[in-house]
Amino acid sequence: MTVTTRMVACGSYVPKRIMTNDDLSAIMDTNDQWIRDRSGIRQRHIAADDEYTSDMAYHAAMQALQRAQLTGSDIDAIIVATSTPDNTFPATATKVQHRLGSSAFAFDVQAVCSGFLYGLAVADSMMKNPAMPPIERALVIGAESYSRILNWSDRSTAVLFGDGAGAAVLEKTNGDAGIERIRLYSDGGDYDALYVDGGPSTTGQAGHLCMNGKEIYRKAVTYLTQSSQQVLRDASRDADEVTWLIPHQANKRIMDKVADQLSIDRQKLVVTVDRHANTSSASIPLALALWQEEGRLHKGDLLLLNAIGGGLTWGAALVRW
Repeated sequence: MTVTTRMVACGSYVPKRIMTNDDLSAIMDTNDQWIRDRSGIRQRHIAADDEYTSDMAYHAAMQALQRAQLTGSDIDAIIVATSTPDNTFPATATKVQHRLGSSAFAFDVQAVCSGFLYGLAVADSMMKNPAMPPIERALVIGAESYSRILNWSDRSTAVLFGDGAGAAVLEKTNGDAGIERIRLYSDGGDYDALYVDGGPSTTGQAGHLCMNGKEIYRKAVTYLTQSSQQVLRDASRDADEVTWLIPHQANKRIMDKVADQLSIDRQKLVVTVDRHANTSSASIPLALALWQEEGRLHKGDLLLLNAIGGGLTWGAALVRW
């Protein structure tokens, strides 16, 4: 029988503090209608001053483990996708590993908003690799504290992002359910479309997020559509077989446009951007966890995931729940 990597359970965490669009209008020239019309966002969660990316990753991981009826000692590998790590090094994943009481090897991946898909691909490959020591279960986590790198006087970016974490427990199994196909892409020629204007080897400071919104919108619609079509072709599946389209939650207008271009009914489009805003690598696992919590994921559902982020990086995955 074919070895597959099955997604067993998902977990999530968002900070207690909620910042609404009206709250933002008190500190910058914007308003609720302007933000909703352009992005679909009505609120976002903001990490407390003493709350770090590793904290959010840990809480999301714990919820995923509890739903899977597992503990940290059952996990062989931990991958944290983040572009806002606690420190330049070591990896945020090692903090999570220690707090979980796990002996798993742990490391970070950095592909900005596509990070969860990249982490999923790495975990899937390692779990199926006969040259590796057996990896029966892995944790893939997306966690971000974007409030730390936003320019709060720039309404074109500050209104779009939030903090949070999502996690997925993966298990090696023999059967039909699991990750069917993944496609990953990147193009450094679009580096300046979405970036942070700082870093250890340039400014020595974290910097702030900068974005060419029009360029990102145009590329996002094209690349998300094309990568999704490619994984469907790879798996010899049609768009109408998809149960849920679960995209990176960046902008409701982008998600609607991609669904339309894929000829996927918008009723199948999973939308959480209204309550979480753009949480970068955390957005897809946050959406997965919410859908599982609400009982909307059922055995045999076919999930189409896609994301695009700075780099540019992008990709898509087809997962049988």
